[in-house]
Formats: sequence, structure tokens, C-alpha cells
Amino acid sequence: MTLDIKKLTGSETLDIEHQYTVDDCILYALSLGFGDTASDRKALPYVYEGEGLMQTVPTMASVLVPDMFPPDLGWDYGQVLHVDQRLQIFRPLPAAAELLIDKRISDIFDLGEKLGALVMFEAEGRRKKDGSVLFQVGSTIMARGDGGFGGQKGSMPKAHRIPKREPDLVCDIETGGSQALLYRLNGDRNPLHADPAVARKAGFDRPILHGLCSYGIACHAILKTICEYDHTLIAEFDARFSQPVLPGDTVTTEMWQDGNTVSFQCSVKDRDAVVVKNGKCVLRT
Repeated sequence: MTLDIKKLTGSETLDIEHQYTVDDCILYALSLGFGDTASDRKALPYVYEGEGLMQTVPTMASVLVPDMFPPDLGWDYGQVLHVDQRLQIFRPLPAAAELLIDKRISDIFDLGEKLGALVMFEAEGRRKKDGSVLFQVGSTIMARGDGGFGGQKGSMPKAHRIPKREPDLVCDIETGGSQALLYRLNGDRNPLHADPAVARKAGFDRPILHGLCSYGIACHAILKTICEYDHTLIAEFDARFSQPVLPGDTVTTEMWQDGNTVSFQCSVKDRDAVVVKNGKCVLRT
């Protein structure tokens, strides 16, 4: 089975109904390491609804699109890599909502038989009750086993450049040994993140953390360090994935603030590994 390029290019699905609740918001926050409320009570509204206005992590929008990466596109799903994620937040995510989702495959680029194919996904979420647009998300997938089909050439969106100076701020967030098992309850049940045998077959010593979990951890770091846990400040959040995080790693997020733009990258110092790069967070002025 191979990619059906004519079928997939420009294909879209409209008005997908999706509902999420306060429990989903709490689960998502917990799966990013929120919950150490003994040391920082400002984080409590992300994991506890009894403190008044419930707060929502902006990057939760990335898990609100059902089957963003369907396994039945004809690709070799075992060689699929998530290489970047893009997000625009037009209105802060409410603590619970009924949504209508539009999603589509916007482009497929052929990098050659040895390199694979780039598949570009886009989605928009709006409130069912009034049609107001809450967010737009974009993702790029590298299908390493599906290049050489004779398609058009292309490349990923232009990467954001990180400043060359020393970071202005640094935040360390520890991950837990079971964090991938917890994060998968947000909807991504890929066995790569749970089954040691599947992880070894893919070339890893053990199950790895989801790329979107690392993405959310970076958002956690910026909320904690720059935004004082005010989720309404984040308007855009883009990043590229470069290496996997292993459950138990400490993720160090380095940040450079220039006006309302925060550049960031994440690394695991113990392994000298940059795991998230070319990060760009735009704050509302």
C-alpha cells in the first residue's frame, strides 16, 4: 500500500464534532507536569476547578483535532516522524466546549526515495454554539518510507531563528517515568510511546515521550517563567522536533524575549540533546 497522492492532496473533512470537558483540561495539564501546587499555587487553576476560573494550556489545541494523523493514509506508519507543530490561538480555550473542526491535507512534497515525503496538515477549531474560531493548528509529518512517488518538490515552512546571545531565562521541568503512558490518554495511542518491543523495533531503547508532549512542556515553561501562568497571553506557538525525550528526562527550556516574541529551544542536558528547536511564541500585547 502506498500513498494515494491524488486522493490526499487538498483533501478535507469539515464540521467534525468534538467535545471536551474540564476533566480533559486537567488531564492535559497533568500530562505536561503541572500539579506541583505546593511550590507554586498560581498553577493550581490548571489542575483544579475549585479555585475559580479554570485555566487552559494553549497547546491543548494540538490534541483537540480527532485523528489529525490517520494511520490509514497508505503510508508506512512505522516510519512516520512528526517534525513540526504550529499554532494560532484567536481566543483563549474555554474550560469546556463543543467544537466543530475542519481539517485538511494542504500539501504533499516528494523528497526522493531515500528521504521520504513531507505531508502538511492543517486544522481549524471553532465553537459550535456561535461559530467563533478558537484556533488553527498546522503540522508537518515526514513519511520516511514513502518518497520517490514522482510528486512535486517542496520544503518545510521557514524555521524561526533563535538569537545567538545567551538566553534571557531558563526553566527546568522534570518528566516522570510514566509520563508517556499518561500523555497518551490525550488521544495519541501510538504504541511507540508505551510498548518496549515496538520502541526497540523503531530503534529506541525504550518507549519515548510524544513530540507533542515536549511541545506542551515548552509551553508550560513559558507560562511559568514569563506569563506568570496567564494563559490568555499566548497567541502563537510554533516549534520543530529534533530528538526524542525519554520519560524521566529533565527538559531545560531556554528563552529569549524580544518584545512580544519569545524564542525558545528545549534540551536534555544529561544527554547533550536538543529536543525542540526553532521555537517561537508570540504574546498578546
